[in-house]
Amino acid sequence: MKKFILAFLAILNLSSNSLCQEINEIIRPINLTAGEKKTFLISDLFYSDKEYRVTFDPDNSLKVFFESENGQLDLTSLKDSEGYGVLPFYFYDETYHILYKTEFRQTILFSFKAWKPVKRVNLFGSFNGWNRENLPMTDENSDGIYLVGIPLEPGRYEYKFFVDGDEVIDSLNSEIIPNGLGGWNSVVVVEPMHSGKAYLHLLNYSHKETSTLFSFFYELASQNESGTTNNIEVIALLDNELIPENVISINKRKIFIDIPSEKLIGNKTLRVAVNENGRTSNLQTIILKDGKPLSNEDSSWYNAIIYSIMVDRFSDGDSSNSILVEHPELLKQANYYGGDLQGIIDKLEEGYFNSLGINTLWLSPVIDNTPNAYQEYPEPHRYYTGYHGYWPVHPTRVEEHFGDIDLLKKMIDISHSKGIKVLLDYVANHIHIEHPFWKEHRDWFGNLELPDGRKNLRLWDEYRLTTWFEPFMPKFDYEVSNEALEVMTDNAVWWLKETGADGFRHDAVKHVPYKFWRMLTKKIKKELEIPQRKIYYQIGETFGSYELVSSYVNNGQLNAQFNFILYDTAIPTFIDENTSFTALDQQMQKTFDVYGVNNFMGNVIDSHDKVRFMAYADGDVSLSGGNAIEIGWNNPPEVDDPKSYDKLKLYLAYMMTIPGLPVIYYGDEIGMTGAGDPDNRRMMRFGNSVTDEEKKVLDDVKKIISTRNFHPALRYGDYQTLFVTKDCYAYLRSDLNERILVILNKSKEENKIDIFLPEIYNLKKAKDLISGKEFDFKDNRLQLDINGADYLILTVK
Repeated sequence: MKKFILAFLAILNLSSNSLCQEINEIIRPINLTAGEKKTFLISDLFYSDKEYRVTFDPDNSLKVFFESENGQLDLTSLKDSEGYGVLPFYFYDETYHILYKTEFRQTILFSFKAWKPVKRVNLFGSFNGWNRENLPMTDENSDGIYLVGIPLEPGRYEYKFFVDGDEVIDSLNSEIIPNGLGGWNSVVVVEPMHSGKAYLHLLNYSHKETSTLFSFFYELASQNESGTTNNIEVIALLDNELIPENVISINKRKIFIDIPSEKLIGNKTLRVAVNENGRTSNLQTIILKDGKPLSNEDSSWYNAIIYSIMVDRFSDGDSSNSILVEHPELLKQANYYGGDLQGIIDKLEEGYFNSLGINTLWLSPVIDNTPNAYQEYPEPHRYYTGYHGYWPVHPTRVEEHFGDIDLLKKMIDISHSKGIKVLLDYVANHIHIEHPFWKEHRDWFGNLELPDGRKNLRLWDEYRLTTWFEPFMPKFDYEVSNEALEVMTDNAVWWLKETGADGFRHDAVKHVPYKFWRMLTKKIKKELEIPQRKIYYQIGETFGSYELVSSYVNNGQLNAQFNFILYDTAIPTFIDENTSFTALDQQMQKTFDVYGVNNFMGNVIDSHDKVRFMAYADGDVSLSGGNAIEIGWNNPPEVDDPKSYDKLKLYLAYMMTIPGLPVIYYGDEIGMTGAGDPDNRRMMRFGNSVTDEEKKVLDDVKKIISTRNFHPALRYGDYQTLFVTKDCYAYLRSDLNERILVILNKSKEENKIDIFLPEIYNLKKAKDLISGKEFDFKDNRLQLDINGADYLILTVK
């Protein structure tokens, strides 16, 4: 029996008047685990500046409890099979629906074989935020084998054992991966309970005067001889309105949705998925404007290519403010180099960023920092300055080494005139002891001393919300001080209003309580987004599990975070010849499960906190980490092998063609190298200081970026893995404008590629968007040779 559920939800419509009692942003899908209760705040689902008058319809598949006084929503999935569903609710006089997906967890048994007597064994890994304490293992048979079973959703997980204070990999598991900290992690992959394909393909659309017809093809996990389908449940969502069931039809495996034109005025999002016999398809998401899919002429944050600038290390445009900090033990690498806002303005006016193809700048903190040097707490206790911007001493002043507030506003105005947005780096976690807040409001801050006599320093996970980074960096205690909460969220909004910036990169997100981000985002929406009909993008920095990182990504807090989990898998994949692309594809699919394919997560190649990619690629820093910081101080790397640049270009081709927003760290475009901090923060080089080899890299990187900019499928499209081996990876990005096939070969040797694409596409030709070379399909099969350490980005028709 065919069953249809049709519900239509709205994405933020900037072209219509915002009414406070209406929901004007898309409610993101909720992931549930069968039989387990999950709790949400209604304000994280959608914004309202009025009381949340919400009631829920009964649902046989969900147990629902909403506490209106605190806005807490408890959901327990009672579904007896995996799949999507919709939860209807009423908000004032309107009916809306929440899309949810139920997954079943499998109990995975972990075992540790003790070869000598031990007192305590714990399991820890990416599934519990690397907490060494909360998963104890037991040896009930006294045979030296310690066991623990934990329920896990399908995905790829890294883990270790904590044995009497030592971290130990699983000797019974041969699959390991470098952890970037000088050691290794074991890896376990939990496969889905149901095997077989269940993929929903985009076909095309027909835009007519009275309606738009969207067509899809459902590749079934099972079908009878006639090709008809059984027990299909189609879930389609657009615009917050339930519409008649007669707009949807199925002809064998083709699905058609015919939407009246009056329903498609403005910016809309259509989402479609299929449940069938306990299997679920991917969720197709089509972003529309007046009934047509977004194209190169349309503007959205999906188009963003972010360029990260450490202001002091980029360009010195005004030598009069290039003043060194004097201290007898301060080394050059930890002092100011002279970069400033005028230097960025100069590069803007020269057209450097437009030529590169980026459209968003992320500036390191421009707030006023201490003019003095301070000694780092960990050994070897080196002295540093605040050149990086993360030691604020004033709430509203711009660092004098960089310029002043008027120059900052000028820089942002010029950026906007060039079509470039600007993100400011905001430091909400802490200040410097020279800051007036520390001198005047000690009650706003936590204590450095712990009850057990230890210093609460760098205890990132044990005291996540209270730990200090340095003794001279007091940490706000927002859990205790509401006054600090109000002042700092107001201060963040002030920086947006005063400068005209377009959003924030937020530092140390997981060390700041959720209520800070909720209050800040609510103020931004009320005071800026709704009056201006403009979206301000907020991206955070959090290292941790999917559960922790994703808990900040919702309509009530942040738009995104940097996807360091994906990065941690991608780096060894591209650097280590023995690491298979299979691991990266598994991590990619997990990312989609958590954030969706069409997400705003930041994809990175490196950053001011990471070893530069080229130091790995050229073999100067090992994947197991070593002591990258000391390598930077004592033996700073240089690129010796020009072939290492091929690995860089291959990684950038990957990063520019996957879902999410690519983030380029200044210097990546010429292949700058650098070990640990501060060696990864060298002065940017331009003009004659760039080598011929680096200029070739720059030309190639420009072509890769341009490819993303000119092909909407790489920004809005779905993601379909076609081919994955140890050395090669092929995937298809499709929207309703085009299809782009990406093929990566990380081997040093040429590889023969033989790929079958879905018959329903009826493909005939492929064209390389970089070289222009053309290829022919034969019976939906593409055969070609790809050079070693190379990539192909093909348009297929």
